[in-house]
Amino acid sequence: MKRNINIFEFPLNLGLKKKEHETEPGVRKLPEWLKKFDFYKEINPQNIFRLEAPEYSMKSDQESGVLNADAIIDYAQKQANLILNNHQEDTFSIMLGGDCSILIGTAIALKKLGNFGLFYLDGHTDFIPVSLSSTAAAAGMDLAIITGTGHEKLTNIQGLKPYFLEENIFCAGNAETDDEEYVEQIVNSDIQYFDVEQLRMNGFRKTAEDFLQMVERKGLDSFFIHLDVDVLKDELMPAVDSRMEEGIDYENLKEILKPLIHSPLCFGIEITILDPDYDENGTYTKPFVKNLIQIIKNKED
Repeated sequence: MKRNINIFEFPLNLGLKKKEHETEPGVRKLPEWLKKFDFYKEINPQNIFRLEAPEYSMKSDQESGVLNADAIIDYAQKQANLILNNHQEDTFSIMLGGDCSILIGTAIALKKLGNFGLFYLDGHTDFIPVSLSSTAAAAGMDLAIITGTGHEKLTNIQGLKPYFLEENIFCAGNAETDDEEYVEQIVNSDIQYFDVEQLRMNGFRKTAEDFLQMVERKGLDSFFIHLDVDVLKDELMPAVDSRMEEGIDYENLKEILKPLIHSPLCFGIEITILDPDYDENGTYTKPFVKNLIQIIKNKED
């Protein structure tokens, strides 16, 4: 990559409902965990910015029905300010979670910067209303929230609803395809949707190229990539909150991400959900870091 790189650390875990055996979701440790396996050293960022997250809680919000809604909204606004105050032209931004609810803060910032596209690469759609959520956790609804589905307090922060237009989004990689009502939500939207099998059939590189053509055709100002590591096969990345057996492999990931990341219109990428507590020796993190570095630096083995 020829551009300078900034890393933003957003170690928020309030968008997840902790499991019974957990003290809190371990995703908040992700930035330090990646640093341990030389991600920062290899990427060599020009700047590192961090927004400390509040302590974990499971506060039910009566208004929206979403867990920790007020704290997530507060964090999202601070996050957006941090991004906007440190935005530099021709710089690639890497946002490290944390859970998927960090997309809300980024979405607010990007809405203020222009008309953006979104490539949403995730093992789930995260496109459901709270009434269909078994956890009421924002990380499982973030794509819905940023496009305007849900309570106004989350979807219309600072009067900016919607943060992304549905028709400017590709959602790819969903492996939770056996729940018809779950899938129906995104199928009935204006989002261009590819479940993991459709993604395979359409072609990984071709799907990325189709997205880039859409960005160019619509004259969008820029675009952003969301990467939830649970889009990878379970055998490659089981250190996640919601495991799915089906998924893509690292060669597939390279085919998708390389054309996107190396487009001059790419604002950056966020990486979420990798939980160090489920990968104590770094067995799954090491190959992830190795492949991610190769993708970003545009290198092979």
